[in-house]
Amino acid sequence: MIFGIDLTVLLPFIAVGFAAQMVDGALGMAFGVISNTLLLSLGVPPAAASAGVHTVETFTTAVSGISHALHKNVNWKLFLRLMIPGVIGGALGAYVLSNIHAATAKPYILTYLTAIGLYLLWRSRHYPPKERAPKIVEPLGLVGGFLDAAGGGGWGPVVTSNLLVQGASPRTTIGTVNTAEFFLTATISATFITQLGWEAFTLATVGLLIGGVIAAPFGALLAKRVEPKMLMLLVGLVLTATSLYNLYLALR
Repeated sequence: MIFGIDLTVLLPFIAVGFAAQMVDGALGMAFGVISNTLLLSLGVPPAAASAGVHTVETFTTAVSGISHALHKNVNWKLFLRLMIPGVIGGALGAYVLSNIHAATAKPYILTYLTAIGLYLLWRSRHYPPKERAPKIVEPLGLVGGFLDAAGGGGWGPVVTSNLLVQGASPRTTIGTVNTAEFFLTATISATFITQLGWEAFTLATVGLLIGGVIAAPFGALLAKRVEPKMLMLLVGLVLTATSLYNLYLALR
């Protein structure tokens, strides 16, 4: 026991935070989805779970974003086009989830993400496609930010996958989406705190924070080293598996 905290209780959350952030840093998605699913399965209310996860992500995305920038994984023009509407959408989504039950649309969103995941799996078998600059960016940032806050996770799955479908480079897409996510999570966390207070910051979120911060620098290195075809395949696999699992939970 350290500082009155039982390490046997904390260690599983540290392990989940580490694993979730390794996946997120390397593939541009999944920390929120994995962590939020864990907290909900332990009986944490949706708004409190989303608030806790986003508070943790404020720290992990800061470390991850710096690491991606150092490894030259960030397209700064695309970053600005995503970040500003993403912050606006995130603030709106956090306010909605704090005041209104927003679970009705979840099965539809997850079905859409499953279809995108399967398409990315198909695309990975026909790589390399012709790379092109994505055209639909600002609306994507707005919707991704809103869904991330209202659904407890979704910025990476929605934004990363759609940019890849539009033909963006996997490495810079992952790095840019991860870096923009810091500003999104900071805004969402601040909005939740004004609506819910600090009650959502539990022992579970402390564990997720420790594990996530330890793993954050390594994900950017993986995104830089792994070949684009494999990145596309892994993004498709993670997106399809997490979307199908959460769809099953939503329809039970």
